[in-house]
Amino acid sequence: MTLKNKKTVFPIYAFALCWVLCSIIFPVYKLWALILTAVLSGIASYLTYMVLSSQKPSAEEIKQEQENISYGPKVDPIVKEGRMALAEMGRLYKSIEKPEIRSRINELMQITDKIIQDAIEDPSDVPQIKQFMNYYLPTTLKLLNSYDRMSSQGISGSNLDKSMENIESMLDTAIAAYKKQLDALFANQALDIETDIQVMNQMLEREGLSGKSDFAVK
Repeated sequence: MTLKNKKTVFPIYAFALCWVLCSIIFPVYKLWALILTAVLSGIASYLTYMVLSSQKPSAEEIKQEQENISYGPKVDPIVKEGRMALAEMGRLYKSIEKPEIRSRINELMQITDKIIQDAIEDPSDVPQIKQFMNYYLPTTLKLLNSYDRMSSQGISGSNLDKSMENIESMLDTAIAAYKKQLDALFANQALDIETDIQVMNQMLEREGLSGKSDFAVK
């Protein structure tokens, strides 16, 4: 049971339990006892609600609730794989000490999270996102893991240095590719917006309401 449900149900339980106890102790068939029972039950219900309200859900509880949300059979695998990739990127961010690389990893994480959110908000983009999830994202993680292992060796060598430099250059290319991928996901929305604006202008012109303040498609 989530904390939200506890806030809703437990005060009712507290009210009912207090009412039962008071009915055993007091002669509730008398007016004063009935009023006292109602007051005490209300206080018990209120105190229960206040105690539960003061309990903030932990990060683990929030994460668990998010993981239990289903967005549909097509979107769920994307979300699951994306969150696993973000977790691995977070681990690599902490493990790799070079600030420039950490900055690039952070940017990759932000774009990846936005792509995952797009899958949730617009499931029609899932086929387009699958290529990103099946190749670009795992390949990036593979190279970052290689960089992490090589940078942890603590030595310099022609092979190590060259490989690490290549991966560093690749990260810049990956960031640009990730941004293009995210931008491409909004192609359908851009087309819809352009169509809506054109229809609006046509309606304004037909109704004789067009003028300098017309909506314009740039």
